Amino acid sequence: MSANPADDKYLVPALQRGLELLGQFNRETPELSGADLARKLDLPRASVFRILHTLERSGFVERVGDTTLYKLSIGVLRLGFEYLASMELTEHGRPVIELLRDQSGYSAHLVVRDGRYVVFVSKAAGRSAQFHSIQVGARLPAHATVLGRLLLSDLDMAALSLLYPDTPLPTYTSRTPTTLPQLKSLIDIDREAGYGISQGGFETGITTIAAPVFNDSHEVVAAVSITVPAQQIAPEQIAVLVPQVQQAASQLTQRISHMPRRGR
Repeated sequence: MSANPADDKYLVPALQRGLELLGQFNRETPELSGADLARKLDLPRASVFRILHTLERSGFVERVGDTTLYKLSIGVLRLGFEYLASMELTEHGRPVIELLRDQSGYSAHLVVRDGRYVVFVSKAAGRSAQFHSIQVGARLPAHATVLGRLLLSDLDMAALSLLYPDTPLPTYTSRTPTTLPQLKSLIDIDREAGYGISQGGFETGITTIAAPVFNDSHEVVAAVSITVPAQQIAPEQIAVLVPQVQQAASQLTQRISHMPRRGR
């Protein structure tokens, strides 16, 4: 708040309370309930509930599973990608995907999951200008992409049902899973393999190869991928590219092993 009382007329109280609420989440208290926030901010619970509802609808906070707790959502980061670029995960990931780009010759990306979507948080553009259009902050449906399947691999069927209460799932191509059993089967296949490949599965003319990044609790926190400008690629090319992507994911896993656990 401004030190000059004359400036108070320019304040928007509801906005100020919303920003103060967001400021209560930090490394020490990453998850808070409405009651916790009401007590910290000395506000009525009904007011805090309305603020939380608004922030949740806007993508700035999200529920922690089926509990009464909330945590910050990745929407907070979309307020400014300069801050996003300074995140520790992104800082550690940038040289890894740049090396992967140099080794493979293709555009490389680092992605995380935001609810039902995957979000691109860093990229290293390859030689083909055709695929430079995927920008940091781009969002794709998790269930319909190989990136999403890898990022969903920690979820069991009960957790998937909470995330996707409505079926059939939205269809984007003939390969899109439309039921949770179909989705879980694909997730399990990719998790067992330790990588995933999608050849024209979400967008025609594109092959994506991806591998998961883990924290020190072996929870999936991100995925590393390359995008090949081809509907299909030869088995001998897959045999070269898959280990490169897996090695990049392993390098990033080692780099971030000291980082705090991400909320599920």
